Amino acid sequence: MRVLFDQATPVPIRPHLKGHDVRTAAQQGWDTLKNGELLVAAEADGFDVLLTTDKNMRYQQNLAGRKIAVVVLGQQQWPSLRPHVQRVVEAVNAALPGSYLEIDLPPEPRRGHPEHGS
Repeated sequence: MRVLFDQATPVPIRPHLKGHDVRTAAQQGWDTLKNGELLVAAEADGFDVLLTTDKNMRYQQNLAGRKIAVVVLGQQQWPSLRPHVQRVVEAVNAALPGSYLEIDLPPEPRRGHPEHGS
């Protein structure tokens, strides 16, 4: 599958998507496109999946009738996403044309707060 990473999608995910042709919006020269324009450009260029961190996309764009699948990451920080990267891989592998999936990830535990005494 051809997979497009939106602007805030962590690039370290790329090597985990084995067997996929992965490009970033910046590599395509699309880093200034808004979501609707990005979806149209990606579909026209034959991308199968858009991997994004924009949780508002489903509310801002009419995704009905789209050929491209949209997979939304619930977290854009790589250190927090890394332990869950297999869920991202599985979502991309299972993406069907026109599908929409949000990958909700547990919040990262906070560290360095002395509230509990040490």
